[in-house]
Amino acid sequence: MWQGRDRQKPRAASTNSNTFPPDVVSTLKLSFLTMTAALPQSIHLANSEATLELGRKLAQTLPPNSVILLEGDLGAGKTTFVRGLAIGLGINEPILSPTFTLINEYVEGRLPLYHFDLYRLESTETAELFPETYWEGIEVDPGITAIEWAQRLPYKPPSYLNLQLEHTPTGERQATLMFIGLDNIAFAMSNE
Repeated sequence: MWQGRDRQKPRAASTNSNTFPPDVVSTLKLSFLTMTAALPQSIHLANSEATLELGRKLAQTLPPNSVILLEGDLGAGKTTFVRGLAIGLGINEPILSPTFTLINEYVEGRLPLYHFDLYRLESTETAELFPETYWEGIEVDPGITAIEWAQRLPYKPPSYLNLQLEHTPTGERQATLMFIGLDNIAFAMSNE
């Protein structure tokens, strides 16, 4: 688990602010290679298992230092998605929302998973967690950083996947993926 470290305050980074496909990996690879911040992709998720599967498949394609910023109401599926990431990375530990611990570190998989939950924090308090330490791979092994309630970050990394999860009127979920500055991830995925 995360423990406080003495560090200088970080400089602010730039803030760039269907049905579930049968082959999510191909769909997401295409998305990484062709999409820009102005072209979000929506995926219909029929149930929580589909949300879990989206995370699992995505985790199998992400390179180190990937950041996923998760947004959505309580119960929208953010933690379920992170559980899927953990499964896809080969992490066997139970994945719990770090609402009170703020950051959970899971290091046993293909890549480490750093799971933040900013629900209880104000924007000014989140800077004190030094999230860039995780997304830049400073003082920790490069891995996947998943941040729930990411709208509370005072600054964002230069490249990330923004994932907005919403309930639909029929009780299902809609995932909207927006890829921001992901040239390095697109390059890594195109070489698989």
